[in-house]
Amino acid sequence: MHMDPFLPQAVGAIFFILLLGFILKFFRQPHVVAYLIAGIVIGPWGVGLVTDIDSISRLGTAGVVLLLFFVGMETDIHKLVENWKLIIFGTLMQILLSVACVWLLGLWFDWSLARIVLIGFVISLSSTAIVIKLLQDNGMLSSSLGQSALGILLAQDLAIIPMLIIIGLLGAGNIDNVQLVKQGVGTICAIVLFGFIITRKQVHLPLSKWLKDDKELQLFAALGICFGLATLTAWFELSTALGAFIAGMLVGAAKETLWVHRTLDSFKVLFVALFFVSVGMLLDVSFLISHWQQTAILVMAALVTNIFINAIILKLSKFSWKESLYAGVLLSQIGEFSFVLAAVGYQANIINDYGYQLALCVISLSLLTSPIWIGMSKKWLKFNHNPAKESV
Repeated sequence: MHMDPFLPQAVGAIFFILLLGFILKFFRQPHVVAYLIAGIVIGPWGVGLVTDIDSISRLGTAGVVLLLFFVGMETDIHKLVENWKLIIFGTLMQILLSVACVWLLGLWFDWSLARIVLIGFVISLSSTAIVIKLLQDNGMLSSSLGQSALGILLAQDLAIIPMLIIIGLLGAGNIDNVQLVKQGVGTICAIVLFGFIITRKQVHLPLSKWLKDDKELQLFAALGICFGLATLTAWFELSTALGAFIAGMLVGAAKETLWVHRTLDSFKVLFVALFFVSVGMLLDVSFLISHWQQTAILVMAALVTNIFINAIILKLSKFSWKESLYAGVLLSQIGEFSFVLAAVGYQANIINDYGYQLALCVISLSLLTSPIWIGMSKKWLKFNHNPAKESV
């Protein structure tokens, strides 16, 4: 029998990811770093184990939709109630200050407003996966500082919704009245549905009772809700990621749909991995080598800018300078959702292919170097978390 040529590629990729995952787990690094490195190595710009860029792009697109669906499903809106001033106003200030810093740079390079806003949004987001993993490893997730950082991360995740809408509107260019009306109606519908999910104590989905004991139909129902709302927002000429995120929140708010978490747990691991692996595959290593100085400068600039912006915001709250600076370091990297914003900006022609590849390099390197950067900064700041002192 003829063997599918994709089979040995898939087997090789799986075992390489598994081996790399074990190695990085030994060094206490988050799995997202393993996925990114694996994508770079096995992709067309690495050893070329997988070379079908079009298929990779489709997997990455599906991964973005499912990633936002899972995050929406796991987002607890009620966690934003505590410390709401720091979380809401702090996150808003952090985004505005990031855009302001990019605006100063954009004046020098004569960038358009759309590009300034896009880059400002990209550097304003931190990595939920990396920060939460490091907080858990250090026993700080339940601390006051850890909870504040977690709240900011959740607020940043929610801020993706207006960011996607703004980027979509800015990247539209010369749009006709029909397109403008569709985007306006879609935006209003998204806001109304978002508000409905927040205000309702319990959401009932159609046919939920019929799906209660049927695992196969549960799977297709959950995926149908995810891609159905993603398709609907795409029809309104908004981002598919926006629809997937709202779909996840809708499913998460329905208490009778706890089966979705159990049914899609394995899918979550798989497609989140596919998303990061696909991003690594699309990273042009030759571009990175050719522009390593510019990339390194931009990474350092983004890290330093985010450290001081977040540290100042937290210092205005109830934390000391040492705590604020350490939290600023924790939140300094550019987050995984910035890949989504960069891709949307590229599709909207806000940035060209050069700008998109540079953005991928900067985001990837900030994620790869973040755990080492945080460890070095912790030693330099001589920061030691004391749970006993906090409980007094």
